[in-house]
Amino acid sequence: MSRRLTVQERALWSRVAASVRPLKDKMQGKNSATPAAASLPPAPKPAPPPPQPVRDRPAPPPRPLNTPKNPKIPVVTATLDGGWDRRLRQGDISPDRVIDLHGHTLAAAYDRLDFAIADARGSGQRILLIVTGKGRGDRPGRIRGELSHWLDNGNHRSAIAALRPAHPRHGGGGAFYLILRR
Repeated sequence: MSRRLTVQERALWSRVAASVRPLKDKMQGKNSATPAAASLPPAPKPAPPPPQPVRDRPAPPPRPLNTPKNPKIPVVTATLDGGWDRRLRQGDISPDRVIDLHGHTLAAAYDRLDFAIADARGSGQRILLIVTGKGRGDRPGRIRGELSHWLDNGNHRSAIAALRPAHPRHGGGGAFYLILRR
């Protein structure tokens, strides 16, 4: 399938064709046997080849040099089995441990969370209920805001399967379920 060249493409082709010099004649540098050959007018310039069609598709973007083999997925968007998500939404799962961070400073809450996750991993507990508090309308909860960042960048990220909001019977908007890997 061919298309017509645009005005800009024709102007570009004209500049390229004008910059081309013909190849030297093989006989020009040598002593020729016939003097009549030297008096012949120069050969006409060959017609430029027809322009190649321009691809309609752009080239793919270059690949990044360092692509991680297993990119980190945030704990908030990590996927679980559909059965897990359904049971968590309905509140059918009871947590193995409750970690209450409500009312602590950020530093104390982080230390308490880190210790509790390490202890739960050591004892084989899988479902943790983390109580952060909702905050107030004029002042959102700081622990709640930092929780996903702490879990994504903490020492236990490889052991965390997902983080989900808690059912109202377990604290609703002020609490989260933390699911650990086996």
